Amino acid sequence: MKHFAVSASDGTPAHSETRPELRAKVQGNTAPAFEPDGEDRMTQKGFKTFRRRNAQARQQAGQKLDQHVDSNAADPKAAVAETPIKRQRPLEPAAPSVQPGPEPKAASRKASASTTAAPSTPTSAAAKPQTIRPAAAMPRSEPVRPAQVKPMLELDPQARVDIPQEPPVILPTRYDPWLQIPEVPFDFLGQKPSRLPLVSAFRASPTARAFDLLRTRLLHSLKAHGWKRVAITSPSAGGGTTFCAVNLALSLARVPQSRTLLMDMNFRNPGMAAALGIPPHGDMAAFLAGEVPTSEHLQRLSDTLAVGCNCHPDLNASDILHDRRAADVISATIDETSADTILFDLPPVLEHDDVTAFLPQVDGVLLISDGDHTTAAELAACEKMLAGHAPLLGVVLNRAQQSDKTQVTP
Repeated sequence: MKHFAVSASDGTPAHSETRPELRAKVQGNTAPAFEPDGEDRMTQKGFKTFRRRNAQARQQAGQKLDQHVDSNAADPKAAVAETPIKRQRPLEPAAPSVQPGPEPKAASRKASASTTAAPSTPTSAAAKPQTIRPAAAMPRSEPVRPAQVKPMLELDPQARVDIPQEPPVILPTRYDPWLQIPEVPFDFLGQKPSRLPLVSAFRASPTARAFDLLRTRLLHSLKAHGWKRVAITSPSAGGGTTFCAVNLALSLARVPQSRTLLMDMNFRNPGMAAALGIPPHGDMAAFLAGEVPTSEHLQRLSDTLAVGCNCHPDLNASDILHDRRAADVISATIDETSADTILFDLPPVLEHDDVTAFLPQVDGVLLISDGDHTTAAELAACEKMLAGHAPLLGVVLNRAQQSDKTQVTP
């Protein structure tokens, strides 16, 4: 370590003075001496005194810190009660109580270098601040007692106000025109007498099985082509058109979640209401002209079947079916009711032009052939008239001289 010296009062450097009187002169001078360049310097004796006092102050501060840490470790709750906020931060060693005079920059750098280079031992005063155990003495994860800090989000139970909840809004059900059609009582078991036998009352008969087979084949054909409208007619009168149309509609109505619409378009000889055994109702001519709404003209026999009967015969049937309003009313009825299958009971093909006038409104035709009276020439003539207007979906053989009374010929 280099020695520090101050200049004498006469400007002569102190290290050149070797005589005792000059040395005593320098030591007896208590006032700080200054160099010509204005920098103050410390004597060797003053620097040793500064280091000794600084070490004593640090030792005393380290002892106090150890006592404080030991007391907190012995009673953590007391430490929390005494210093609830300061224990959140690490403690720092106290500053030395002795404030030295102005220290030169070179001397401070050398003093810090010597302090750093000193060996660190558990008993050294300089190493005391480095032995603090914050994890054991002051656990930061320890929660603060609720009595000291109140949660900001907790409300006073007496100050709570119950906000009244609005009652749930019950939305109205979707308007379904099909459910708006009035429902009439119908005897599906056939306990009431009717003009024609109904297969719904004879489920085990071969005729019922034949109509179920016809229903299945018809549904497959309609689904394959995306069709809905089916016209049912025969070559001549008395072929069993109404009988087949009614029983096919009853078989289609047995399909769950389906909607079948049966319309009586035989203005010459309407007889659907009598075949079903329900009271006569409806004016088909007024309905096709748009004078009667759908909910007043149609009748629902069940959730899957609705019928449109006709109680007013009209000899000008072809004129009614040629009317453009009839096509618009039929299309609107199908869209409104969301019907899956629509069956039209029409008069004979070879006797009147009613079927030819109505063919543009249908997707296919079912031809009913009487096994006793219909000839092959009549069937060929019907196929010729239907060609180019509507596809022939199949020929139903009625009154066949076999065990199955009704056969289907695709």
